[in-house]
Amino acid sequence: MVLILIVIVVALVVFVFLNKKKVVNETPAATLNYKALLELHIPYYQHLDADRKLLFERKVARLLADITIEGVGTTVSDADKVMIAASAVIPIFGFNDWKYRNLTNVILYPDTFDSEFQFEGENRSILGMVGSGYMNGQMILSRAALTKGFSKSAGKENTAIHEFVHLLDKADRATDGVPEILLAHEYIMPWLKMIHREIHKIEAGRSDINPYAITNEAEFLAVVAEYFFQKPNELKHKHPELYDMLSTIFLQDLADNDVT
Repeated sequence: MVLILIVIVVALVVFVFLNKKKVVNETPAATLNYKALLELHIPYYQHLDADRKLLFERKVARLLADITIEGVGTTVSDADKVMIAASAVIPIFGFNDWKYRNLTNVILYPDTFDSEFQFEGENRSILGMVGSGYMNGQMILSRAALTKGFSKSAGKENTAIHEFVHLLDKADRATDGVPEILLAHEYIMPWLKMIHREIHKIEAGRSDINPYAITNEAEFLAVVAEYFFQKPNELKHKHPELYDMLSTIFLQDLADNDVT
């Protein structure tokens, strides 16, 4: 009886969460002017040649056809949809064919939220989250953080890319900072040693990597991936071994192509 009550309560929580102040974008993905929106909002795309721009557009269109993007407390604009899709495509652009099989919905909040998925009130510090348990297949993003990640003031940070890297990491069913689907076995131990060596430097104040990276190995991967995609020249100059490993993981060599 207790188990049945727990199941009912969880189901109600999910229902309320997914339907609270929900605003669904009415623009069909097929009608979006991808090229214009990408040229306007996505620095990574702006640095591609014509053929690779076309490939990027196709990957964005495919991603948007595969998932649902909904707003809670905010309207989802065409630019929002393209920024979300670009955030998904950027980490996997080096792969011939990749599908986020662990994502069905992206839920956009107006700003930061708390662990209870509330975006109003105090103690709101979460910018993005990949769901687990009853939230499996869901991603929640702050619209403010999404927009900032593609702005000139973004620096090394891009919340949406961070969350999609978590999904890549999770593709082997373990969000542990070791994306075994992407990383050959012989690189796993060197990568883990590199993580822990850099974490010690961050703890000692001898690294410019965001201190959030010391949370655990999964957050380290997501944080340095932001750095890699946002400021590749700077990362290669300051952390050449780390840059080379990330280049191997993501099959991309972005140096001389800073995106902001």
